[in-house]
Order: sequence, then C-alpha cells, then structure tokens
Amino acid sequence: MLNKIVLASKSKVRKEILDKNNIKNIVEPSNVDEDIVKKSLLKEQASPEIISKNLAELKANKVSMKKTDEIVLGADSVIDLDGELISKPENRNEAMSILKKLNGKSHFLISSVCVSKNGSMIWNYTDKAILTMKNLSDDELKNYLSKIPDETLYAYNVYQIEGVGRNLFTSIEGDEDTIMGLPVKKIKEYISSL
Repeated sequence: MLNKIVLASKSKVRKEILDKNNIKNIVEPSNVDEDIVKKSLLKEQASPEIISKNLAELKANKVSMKKTDEIVLGADSVIDLDGELISKPENRNEAMSILKKLNGKSHFLISSVCVSKNGSMIWNYTDKAILTMKNLSDDELKNYLSKIPDETLYAYNVYQIEGVGRNLFTSIEGDEDTIMGLPVKKIKEYISSL
C-alpha cells in the first residue's frame, strides 16, 4: 500500500480534498507556466479537455523528475464553454467579462489528474461536470464579485462551488470533488491498486 503521494500543486483546495480522504501527501508545486502551455496548445487548436490533460501531465512529470521513485499527482481544471477555453482571470474586469460570458449558459468544468513516477505518466483520468449558470443582471454579478477575495478569484477562476459560487447556478451535474479540481474517488481507486 502506498504511504504518501506528492501533490504537484499549490492549490489549498486540492490538498484539503486529499487530507479529507486520508490520502497522505506532501506538496511540491510544479511552477509550470500554464499560460505559455495554453497558448501553444491553442495554436495547435487543442480542445479544452486536451489542454487540461496536458497540463496535469506536465505538472506531474516535472515534479516526478526531481522526486524520483515517488508517486506524483498533477492536476488541472479548465472551463469549456462551447469548445472555448475559459482561463483564470488576471484582474476583476476580466472576471466580470468571464461571468458575463457564462451568464445564463451551460458549460463544462473539466478536471484532469495524472500520476507520474520518475518523470513519466503511469496513470491519468479526466472527468467533466456540467454547470448551468443563472441569468443574472450586471449588478448581481458585481455584487457576487465584491464578495470574492482576490486570492480566491485568481487562484480558482471566477467561482468556488464550495462557497458563495454555488448561488450562481441553476443546476450542477457532476462530482463535487471534480468541480473543486480533484476527482478523488478515481484517485483512491487507483492508489488502492498500487
């Protein structure tokens, strides 16, 4: 049985999900420049799902090259709106633009995970959830944004389903942990097979 994994992410939420599920872990952020990778993949017309998978693998592989013989978990989540990749906002104006784009529509939240050892992927999994946002006025969107601290907004995209972000949606179909960035049930299944 595996005694611990290395989490190639600085996401507090992902660490909390592992801790809550009694998966012993240490954090070793990959520090991959996601924007450069996304731009390159978008030039190749990669789908949001492929981008998510590639980023999860890149993060896991990068850390597992340093942490030899360790099991390293990389993860990435993206928003797919009708095939368009929606990235994390860099400022509040961008956050408002993203919310307006999603307003009244359904989109996919895609979370990919990759397990690597000695610099190579040994397992991966991708899950999707469908979220349908309410049709909100600009004032309602501004009011919502005023409740979200900068750190949260820039780290986790424009909504956090475990917080006030839940109120933005008329329906949420899919695994809560997937939406928060880590499909932990499949990770547990995989880890128990090691």
